[in-house]
Amino acid sequence: MIERDSTFSRLLRAAWNEALAPEAEKLLGEVSPEERSRAAFMIANLCGVEAPAGYPETLSSGEWARALAEAVSSDSGREKTVVSCGSCSNHECRDAKIGAPCASSCPFHAIMIDRKTDGLSIDHEKCVGCGLCVEACPDGILQDLVEFIPATNLAKNGRPVVAAVAPAIVGQFGEAATIERLRAAFKKLGYVDMVEVAFFADMLTMKEAAEFDAHVLDKDDFLISSCCCPIWVAMLRRVYRELVKYVSPSVSPMVAAGRVLKRLRPECSVVFVGPCIAKKAEAKDPDVAGAIDHVFTFAEIREVFAAAGIDPASLEGESSFEYSSRGGRLYARSGGVSIAVTEAVEALYPAKSPLMKTAKADGVPACKELLDRIRSGDVTASFIEGMGCVGGCVGGPKAIIAKEAGLGFVDRFAESTEIRVATQSSCMEEILRRIGVSDVKNFRDPDTARPFEREF
Repeated sequence: MIERDSTFSRLLRAAWNEALAPEAEKLLGEVSPEERSRAAFMIANLCGVEAPAGYPETLSSGEWARALAEAVSSDSGREKTVVSCGSCSNHECRDAKIGAPCASSCPFHAIMIDRKTDGLSIDHEKCVGCGLCVEACPDGILQDLVEFIPATNLAKNGRPVVAAVAPAIVGQFGEAATIERLRAAFKKLGYVDMVEVAFFADMLTMKEAAEFDAHVLDKDDFLISSCCCPIWVAMLRRVYRELVKYVSPSVSPMVAAGRVLKRLRPECSVVFVGPCIAKKAEAKDPDVAGAIDHVFTFAEIREVFAAAGIDPASLEGESSFEYSSRGGRLYARSGGVSIAVTEAVEALYPAKSPLMKTAKADGVPACKELLDRIRSGDVTASFIEGMGCVGGCVGGPKAIIAKEAGLGFVDRFAESTEIRVATQSSCMEEILRRIGVSDVKNFRDPDTARPFEREF
């Protein structure tokens, strides 16, 4: 059977050289006839599209490969983020008496396994695209959508594409791969710019501070942050519905980045780059769809840089002015949202500062425990933060380096930042003014807040 990572690299190089169809046909020719259906599924998934129908029953490998290239060039895309590409062939999983690893990892009970046929399926009504099953699957049967090739075509076709990178990116490509050098690397891929999502996290920090001021009126009130983590949001929407009334209506920094960038430059496309599979599903959520055009993981971008012959650490950096704050950059780690919002409340609503008492959880089990405690009235915190990955985004499933190393890079980068709190940025004032926000306290105004909100 073809191997996922090496296949992705080959497809990337082929797409880069305008030879996707011949390479896809060649890949199909390298597998046994009984494996071709699964191989075709994997190839299409790595190209970011649905597999063309008809292979191998009515389409030859050449016809299928040409249909695949046409689907990629038209950016037809795929709605489902996590899919199964065949029956489970891992004996340890099949023989497991208490749930296979994929099913056991799913917080939403969306994985179904037929013990008689080894068939594996996903209930897409329950699936939130978190990707925990992808990481748990030892055999590569479960895979997440890879969207890089369609996004590259946007840039090749002349559309201005901006890379919006998650705060956790610092250190992922080595200590020498600074933010400035990463910006140069993305420009070599054909993007017009790279921006830090930490800057848009700063916007959400002020929005969350305004929400806190509006909803926490005494020591018995509390606000559950909706910032950052789609797994946390999905748990609240799917499992803890009665707590949704306490959830801030704010979008994530990723969505805020897409919405603001497109207001400033309506003709651009925005791709998000982070350590998270769940962001691929979040970008397709109906209430925020359209803000982000494609989502890539750090692991995917590493392969992309390799295929393009780009070493970020060796490039001459492209500088930008200092615009993100310490608080926004701390969003990459567990507790970072709480730190940033606490400092913003102190700056914007000092009378409410004495009421700020935070609680946080990271990792699905800890998030469930915290939400269970809230449900039973056993939490005295007034601002509650949750992240689905242990350590926060630095512990995401598609991070390149260990979460402990990622945490160290994030903390050092944040502490070196000139702007300490979101409210101190002159650049922030200018950008907000350009999108119609004359004062940071205007986030209390419904019309001003609308671009930063979603429907729960």
